[in-house]
Amino acid sequence: MEVLVFLIPISLFLGALGLVAFFWTLKSRQYEDPKGDAHRILSDEYDDKPAP
Repeated sequence: MEVLVFLIPISLFLGALGLVAFFWTLKSRQYEDPKGDAHRILSDEYDDKPAP
């Protein structure tokens, strides 16, 4: 039972860290255009082609 004294704060910290990371991805607008991303990955037109 003494191990719970360590495990509960660690789990709360990791949960809060995951929540902060999720809100950071929302703030940096990473979920704005999922359909466009799906079409871009299948396209042959690359905008980062290597130089010939």
